[in-house]
Amino acid sequence: MISSISALFARGRGPVRLAAAAVASGVVAVGLLATAGTAAAAEVTQSQGGATATIGGLKTYGAAVVHAEGGDQEVSAGLFEMSVEGGGTLQTYCVDLYNPTQRDAKYHETPWSGTLLAANRNAGRIRWILQNSYPQVNDLASLADKAGIGAGLTEQDAAAGTQVAIWRYSDGAAVDAVDPQAERLADYLQKAARVVAEPTASLTLDAPAVSGRPGELLGPVTVHTDATSATVTPPVDAATSGVRIVGKDGKPLTAVSEGSQLFFDVPADTAAGSAELTVQASTTVPVGRAFTSDSRSQTQILAGSSESTVSATASATWALKGAIPALSAAKNCAKSGVDIAAANRGDEAFTFELMGVQHTVPAGGSGTVTIPLQEDQAYDFSIVGPRGDQNRFTGVLDCRTQADEIAGLTTQTLSEPSPATVGGVSTADDTDLAATGGSSATPLIAGTAIGLVVIGGAALLLVGRKENGSQR
Repeated sequence: MISSISALFARGRGPVRLAAAAVASGVVAVGLLATAGTAAAAEVTQSQGGATATIGGLKTYGAAVVHAEGGDQEVSAGLFEMSVEGGGTLQTYCVDLYNPTQRDAKYHETPWSGTLLAANRNAGRIRWILQNSYPQVNDLASLADKAGIGAGLTEQDAAAGTQVAIWRYSDGAAVDAVDPQAERLADYLQKAARVVAEPTASLTLDAPAVSGRPGELLGPVTVHTDATSATVTPPVDAATSGVRIVGKDGKPLTAVSEGSQLFFDVPADTAAGSAELTVQASTTVPVGRAFTSDSRSQTQILAGSSESTVSATASATWALKGAIPALSAAKNCAKSGVDIAAANRGDEAFTFELMGVQHTVPAGGSGTVTIPLQEDQAYDFSIVGPRGDQNRFTGVLDCRTQADEIAGLTTQTLSEPSPATVGGVSTADDTDLAATGGSSATPLIAGTAIGLVVIGGAALLLVGRKENGSQR
């Protein structure tokens, strides 16, 4: 019963009190208070399956010029490379020009709805550029011919021109490539781009959390993947607990494909508990998939993929009686918050508290609560289950480009040495070029201002006013 939980949330969200304290650096961290408990917390990430990778830096790139009120700045523009957990390599472009890349940041494949692309009406044009330029089109002579460019388009020019065209759509940036060939490619791609639909995930599970009574088949968990096949790993204690992963016919499943349905088969005499399965496959991740990091490292978009390992997990909770909740979370950039999906397959209502507000899911009901957050806000909160178990949700809300937040402000660099303005003196190792975040050793142009809230070292607490006892 979605209306029950959503209506309660609508009337129950009280005013929010902000309390801030800043450290000497002036950087502010954001925390979220929520119900605490004594049981160990099971951390719930907002990754919805797919590839997980570590960024390694810029690999193929040229130079570009960003025109801003504070003056023109040179930046490096081109392809990043990521190493996939379990094997594989990804090539990506940046869609978050004014935000730095953190060294060795871990990234997760993310639907556009959970990224700054959610509100970008040109996101589909960015995907067209990716499909019709380098490295997807690696015949540089053919690419140059389409763009009306003479001979001599290099990989560096192709990467720089492609990145510049993307920035014009992702960040609305006034940016030009330094090399004339790269600039002509950027102009061609920008003008030729058409809207293309968001690509499907390489691997995701629907639903990521299920619940019910032992003796029943708990599910279904539906597999969505572009891989030919995927393997299923049962719960780690399956041999002792007796919990099996089966299809709807009750037969054990170890291999699945697109559309397969999985169920947790829990023996009838099993004590209340929970279990988790993992589905893993090897595939090429679709071009245009977004990648985000909870370290607030700049958002990336996929330009190319080798055969790579992708995975997704789903959990099940069971009990003989009482409330039996299943909880999952996903970032919702359209609503500037985190969606907490709750289903209750028990015979009693499940009531939980977030930010001092109670929410109730009736027996047999389900619904979604959107927890509103500020941009760049780190969050860490828990929902306590009926048997004292905790589901912990952590992450950072990153739904807008820095350009949206600092429009009209003077641009500054985030680190030393400062990038030289165009026409300035270059050093032998090109350390005057601001990079789009390839490593902490290369500075990045970034918009900032006194009072801008970013993740850092003090505390900003959001404390909701508690409901009175008459509201349920």
